[in-house]
Amino acid sequence: MVLSQKKRPSLVLSGGGVKAAAFHIGVCLALREKGFQFAGGSPSNVIANYPDEAMTFKTYVGSSAGSIISTFLASGYAIEDIIEAFIRGTDETGMERFFRKRKHVGNYRPLKPLTYSDIFGLNIDMGIPKKLLPKFFQKRTVITGGLEALLKAGFKVNGLFSMKNIERYLREEVLESNHFSSLGVNLFVIATQLNHSRKVIFGDFPELMKDDDIKRAHYATVSEAVAASASLPPAFAPYGIKNQKGKTLHFFDGEIRDTLSTHVAADHGSDLVIASYSIQPYHFNKEIGSLSDYGIPAIFNQALYQVIEQKINKHIKHQSDIKNMINAVYGYLKEINLPEEQRDKLMEILITRTDFKSEVDYIYIHPSPQDYKMFFYDHFSLNPQVLTAIARTGFRAAMTKLRKHKV
Repeated sequence: MVLSQKKRPSLVLSGGGVKAAAFHIGVCLALREKGFQFAGGSPSNVIANYPDEAMTFKTYVGSSAGSIISTFLASGYAIEDIIEAFIRGTDETGMERFFRKRKHVGNYRPLKPLTYSDIFGLNIDMGIPKKLLPKFFQKRTVITGGLEALLKAGFKVNGLFSMKNIERYLREEVLESNHFSSLGVNLFVIATQLNHSRKVIFGDFPELMKDDDIKRAHYATVSEAVAASASLPPAFAPYGIKNQKGKTLHFFDGEIRDTLSTHVAADHGSDLVIASYSIQPYHFNKEIGSLSDYGIPAIFNQALYQVIEQKINKHIKHQSDIKNMINAVYGYLKEINLPEEQRDKLMEILITRTDFKSEVDYIYIHPSPQDYKMFFYDHFSLNPQVLTAIARTGFRAAMTKLRKHKV
């Protein structure tokens, strides 16, 4: 694959806390090193500063922490600005070698650094006695007996923290206009509907569209959508958003329903989908030994990572299987000398039924399973040295993948 021949690349960023955000920053630095540009800002700014060129991102898809980075990029902020928002004191971390002269669009304003109070806003609403106490007595569990029933009956707090501070940070400090339609690029934010099994895609849709599995919603502001996507249970409470009818619906982490949403980018015309994710299970290393010696947190993370990796690998294999099947069928029809008209008709039916997009290529970027340091890094640390190390990991992982393709 020749990267420069791709005219409509898109960037898909998954979740995983601040750790994932730092990894994505490193990936973006590598992409820029290879010649990619990140379009963003208002429509007029995108037209003026980012004409239709190859290797220019104009579609961003984000889940959880990935939705925050996607929003920064779609709003027109340079990578240096994003680094300074996450990794303060860059002169002491060695990240300055990645810096270039900033290319700003629109009425530029520097990003206010993210703080722990922005990320871990206490869920104050649930702590108010008049709101909390009635829940103990009015909301009764339908299951009786056992430890689970006891917990359900007595633990009605829906999350220790709230995403309200992140929503306010984006609304007041990041976004010039808080509407998807005001952006000159495509931004899609993925969330999961709490009281349903449906994945929700927030974006600039002309109308509400939904089926059993996916809802494409147009009623959220950008900051609301990101707050909903980043509400990771059980630490963060589900985030409520009023729909077009004024009814409050609750959403939580976009990674719950689907780990990667590369199909969103492909469905909106991308011919190259680059997906970045920081989740990678630990593989045995003699220097570290077995995770059984590191306690419950490490074992829990490994179990979670294994579940997520299986979902991602299944998603990638499904794409590969469809492509191989279609190529095999086409080869067979050609081998038996089926008339071209009939062959094309059969292939059209098969491609339509499988939703196969032959023009789309995919690149998946993730840490190495041998990188045990990446596995053990804290998911929510804002320590500049830690974040810099994670960003460098993302840079190396991306460069390793991108070197396999010509520019």
